[in-house]
Amino acid sequence: MAKILVIDDDASLREVIQMALEHAGFEVIEADNGAIGVQNACAQLPDLILCDVRMEKMDGYRTLAALRQDTVTAPIPVILMTGQADTAGMRQGMELGADDYLSKPFTVPQLLAAVNARLKKNQTVRELAERKLADLRANISLALPHELLTPLNGILGFTDILITDHSHLQPDEIVSMSEAIRDSAKRLHRLIENFLIFAQIELLQADQLQALREGQTLDLRKPIERVAQVRAGRAGRAEDLVLELCEASAAITEDYFTKIVDELLENAFKFSTLGSPVQVQSVTGNGTFVLRIADQGRGMKSEHIAEVGAYMQFERKIYEQQGSGLGLTIAKRLTELHGGELSIQSELGIGTTVEVTLPCLTVNQS
Repeated sequence: MAKILVIDDDASLREVIQMALEHAGFEVIEADNGAIGVQNACAQLPDLILCDVRMEKMDGYRTLAALRQDTVTAPIPVILMTGQADTAGMRQGMELGADDYLSKPFTVPQLLAAVNARLKKNQTVRELAERKLADLRANISLALPHELLTPLNGILGFTDILITDHSHLQPDEIVSMSEAIRDSAKRLHRLIENFLIFAQIELLQADQLQALREGQTLDLRKPIERVAQVRAGRAGRAEDLVLELCEASAAITEDYFTKIVDELLENAFKFSTLGSPVQVQSVTGNGTFVLRIADQGRGMKSEHIAEVGAYMQFERKIYEQQGSGLGLTIAKRLTELHGGELSIQSELGIGTTVEVTLPCLTVNQS
């Protein structure tokens, strides 16, 4: 049984709403002013709040603001009831976080329709969040142990050989094992670095976000060229790299921009084959910078593109691959945090194109 809190200083209207909701099978809590309504919401945690806009002690907008400022009540959907649903008032309510408006006078069917629609939508959102959380748990349990233990086992295994059998090893064998240890250590370091970056950007506060966006890279072409050449070299595919870059600048630090480029290029080379081109193109226009990275690899399904998220690897049972699934998520989040957008167009068996759009630096910024 869903629990609904009704906040209204009109006792007669509260009674009508209560009777209608209870008759429809809802549990109803009442409050005759905004302050008591906020207290009841914190104590009772209703599934939905109906709140009048015009109340003497504490109007609906102030009540809504108080509800949204408290982490306990912030997720609760709120429908504002008003007899003056003007555009300015509706905009104010929506900016404060109102989920819907119910114009007075309203009929019982209209009331129930609004309540049921909002509860259904909230349930859908909750189920989606729970499914994503379940997927996250499953992917963490599958990916993390493998990704942490595989390089660590390599380090420990080769180290044990070097310690116990060093007197019987040839110099070239020692060098080969040392290189394997170094490669495993680099893989482990990258994994930990990605976890730390992901945690850092997810926990950013408002003031930290503002500071983040004050960074600048005056020549975006240099880090793109550097990262592209390194990634192509490591993959043994220097001949596959195609660069078409323009001069541009953007409001993002070079470290963060390099991270975005590096993660996207790693995927482009990882999921395409030797001999197929990886095109890296940049253009500017209308105050924006666009980086486009295209490969002719295995591609992605549309549902996988929509579900890009932390620790998410797609079809790992079919394709053996390294990585925690964090790279693409980090690139996407860093792009969005800097006022940009990351989009993916992909077709199975054809390839993938990723576009990163960032605001260019204006004259007064640079």
